[in-house]
Amino acid sequence: MIDIGQPRLSWINEALLDKRGLAQTAYQIRVASTKDKLSDPDMWDSEKVVSGESSRIIYEGKPLNSRQDCWWQVRVWDNDDNASPWSEPAQWKMGILEADEWKAQWIGAPWQGEDAYPRTNYPQQIPDTFGPPAPLLRKKFVIEKEIKSAVAYVTGLGYFELYANGKKVGDDVLVPNQTNYGKRPALANANINVPDDFTRYKVFYLAYDLSNLLQKGENTVGSILGNGFYNPEKFWAEGYGTPRFMGQIHLTYQDGSEEVIISDESWKIAKGPILKNMVYYGEIYDARKELDGWSTNDFDDSSWQNTVVKRAPGGELVAHTAYPDKVMETFQPVSIEKMENGDYQVDFGVEISGWVRLNNVDGPAGHQIDISFNGNLYSGENSYICDGNGPGNYAPRFNWFVFSGIEVKNWPGELSPEHLTAEAVYTEVHESATFQTSNELFNDINKIWKRSQVDNMHGGIASDCPHRERSAYTGDGQVAVQTVLYNYDARNFYHKWIQDIHDAQVKSTGYVPNGAPWQPGCGGGVAWGAAICIMPWEFYQHYGAIDMLADNFESMKGYIHYMDQWVNEKGIMYSQRRGGTGEILKWFNLGEWAFPGPQVPDELVHTFYYWLCADITAKAAEILGKTEDAKKYADLALHTKNAFHNTFFDKEKQTYGNGGGNVLALRMGVPDERKKAVLQSLVNNIKANDGHFDTGIFGTRYFFEVLAENDLNDLAYEAMNKKDFPSYGRWIELGSTTSREHWDESGSFNHPMFGGGLVWFYQNLAGMQPDQEKAGFKHIIFKPQVIKDMDSVSYYNLTNYGKAGITWRNSTNDFSMDVKVPVGCEATVYVPVESGEEVVFVNNDPIGITFLEKSGNYELYRVKSGDYGFVVGGSQ
Repeated sequence: MIDIGQPRLSWINEALLDKRGLAQTAYQIRVASTKDKLSDPDMWDSEKVVSGESSRIIYEGKPLNSRQDCWWQVRVWDNDDNASPWSEPAQWKMGILEADEWKAQWIGAPWQGEDAYPRTNYPQQIPDTFGPPAPLLRKKFVIEKEIKSAVAYVTGLGYFELYANGKKVGDDVLVPNQTNYGKRPALANANINVPDDFTRYKVFYLAYDLSNLLQKGENTVGSILGNGFYNPEKFWAEGYGTPRFMGQIHLTYQDGSEEVIISDESWKIAKGPILKNMVYYGEIYDARKELDGWSTNDFDDSSWQNTVVKRAPGGELVAHTAYPDKVMETFQPVSIEKMENGDYQVDFGVEISGWVRLNNVDGPAGHQIDISFNGNLYSGENSYICDGNGPGNYAPRFNWFVFSGIEVKNWPGELSPEHLTAEAVYTEVHESATFQTSNELFNDINKIWKRSQVDNMHGGIASDCPHRERSAYTGDGQVAVQTVLYNYDARNFYHKWIQDIHDAQVKSTGYVPNGAPWQPGCGGGVAWGAAICIMPWEFYQHYGAIDMLADNFESMKGYIHYMDQWVNEKGIMYSQRRGGTGEILKWFNLGEWAFPGPQVPDELVHTFYYWLCADITAKAAEILGKTEDAKKYADLALHTKNAFHNTFFDKEKQTYGNGGGNVLALRMGVPDERKKAVLQSLVNNIKANDGHFDTGIFGTRYFFEVLAENDLNDLAYEAMNKKDFPSYGRWIELGSTTSREHWDESGSFNHPMFGGGLVWFYQNLAGMQPDQEKAGFKHIIFKPQVIKDMDSVSYYNLTNYGKAGITWRNSTNDFSMDVKVPVGCEATVYVPVESGEEVVFVNNDPIGITFLEKSGNYELYRVKSGDYGFVVGGSQ
């Protein structure tokens, strides 16, 4: 479901023949109101459009209407002007486009007021009470005609589930996704006192097709409401209000007439069996209080109260185009150990965020089973109280836990593996890439980071950690975004989260908060707000989405305007923002974070990101055709770069400093006359650290690729291959199945932010990256930086245009590499050669290959779409 007037359409062309150089030369799209009308489309026929583009094509047909069904398909023409068959039909549905079409009211429990629970006084504080049980809502109604279609447009805050005639609707969980739902007056009282003057407030609504769940005659729909982040009662997060529900069901009958069922005070409400549901504290479920059949027609609700009208959250109702959370993976116990006291310790083998489903649990009425979770930081408790009526099944609904193992207390009888299923819950993202090397440590490092990344993806945002704070830190987001894009199909995910960052920008100043959606426990600094520049840019690089740059360009400029106030007469930025007490507040002004060695000056980090934001904004302006802005921000970037070099370079020691100073300077680009000395300073520092890095999250993000790009790839390999402190490998030696917050053993053991350094795996070691001049992998650069101690590296990803990738292999006799280029794309291939070696094409097949030049230790070739093999130094 979408609610924009001109959606964008994409497709992937696949080669049916093993033929090189295939390309789309034209396309035709047709869109119709029904599947049957596609042969003579009534909404849009693009006719034949001469173009090789197949990604993000704008719909240019008839104006779209609320609740409209849209079917579409495409065909393309190849190099020889041969037309393909029409694609299989695909569909999208329109949401509610105009605010005045909403007739439903926000409703909730009469026993709860409007206001959210207050924040706790300190992070570790656990409240004495958690409010009333989660409410059940229901509405019974009669349908007197034959149904053609029935669609429910509904939402509930903080979380909700929808039921129709006794069945849960949909397989999503923890919906809707997080946003800034509305105004929160208490934000002004926070120590990190960001004004509640954000660009946009919104509430997502979902659309559920009830056509096969409703019937002519009596029907009942219902909902369960949870607190979620709307009412969190936690130090890290400011609430909005008590739970509430809103929705309307649009019925279309076979005779063409329509009817709308809305939420209002006629709905009934009662307290349900979920005694506690708090996103930070867990869930207690009492099966004795279950109301069997509560969402069916036969249930007697005469003792239930009527709902009351609640205050609207204030945010604009927006279609839930972002993918929701789902149960994405399941795990069975690896081991179950019964302890001397009769309790059980259960190991699932890998740390996940989610919950444990109890299967066929059978205990006497009132018997309480308690589950605690072994994540290194608190993520709540879970209890189930038996009803005594035979075997039952249970899983939590409105929170998640972090664990690789659990302790089960008071299990009735013997606990067996079939009684427990661990369910990993996160936003629906899917891996699009494979990365495999002959170095198992590298494979494991990539694996534990991926586990941590998805563990932190909830509600369409990526959190810092899935247990302690659960907050959408923008600094963590920008530092890891490129690694995510190299591993996952994350276009839907980031389209939503980047919108959140855009929406959280403070209108009056341009400030971009340390977290988005904003929560007043999020500490950070300049590099955090820089996400508004970095994340749209990386999205554009990977997906070729010029509209992403256009949508966020003014926000990029706004953040630079905010940063300007902290720039001194020398051009150095040093943020010294004050907090709620009037004193300069650390949590507004952080520089580097989580560093194992010396700390680089905050103002060095601030100035680096001021430069980076100006540089990105200049490039975005150039792409968008904004020549004056392009010049303005290019000049600012150059001025800032010069100020950086004039201020932070120690002429006597020939260095910008350890702990990442040299790394950030080299990423920016140092003057030619001092580059050799700066590189030597960096090398000396690494050797003094026995081959280790000494960087925090921002220095580590660029550490490996800076080395690789300056002919120091062996040092990058050595640092990545370490297993002692500080290193990724040490986490694995300590038994971690996720990446961590710190290189030592402090903080969170489930933090994806250091994943930023893994870009080196795909971009340098494997050697595949998009060409900035032709973004979205339309032109691919394959430039492997080979490590002699490694036998093989393989990386493949599903790009906008299809599968692309590279495999290289080292053997005693030769070096070989294979590359795959999608239909319609081209690539520049750097084949590593040493003096006297010859490049041979696999099968002596030169078709589609053009030699360009020899550059250093590479021979460069231009190739078109297809599969290619190269062998160096030996026979095929």
